[in-house]
Amino acid sequence: MDQLINSANKLAHSLRSCRKSKGLTQATAAGRSGLLPKTISLLENHPEKCTVESLRKYISSLGLELILREKPELTKDRQDW
Repeated sequence: MDQLINSANKLAHSLRSCRKSKGLTQATAAGRSGLLPKTISLLENHPEKCTVESLRKYISSLGLELILREKPELTKDRQDW
């Protein structure tokens, strides 16, 4: 499932939803990722305050990957960016 992440809020919601859909608690997710539970909480509430390395570890532990790609050209029908 691909998701467009265009804000810190959307990232936080997506991370939390993914963790919950896998039946993991924050403590279990922390153990899998090698991060502290407070870092998982921060990623799920204020990801803009975390390091890229913490995000990388967390998304990897959830079975996700980060892909960067160019935005499609804006058209008059799609001006959401």
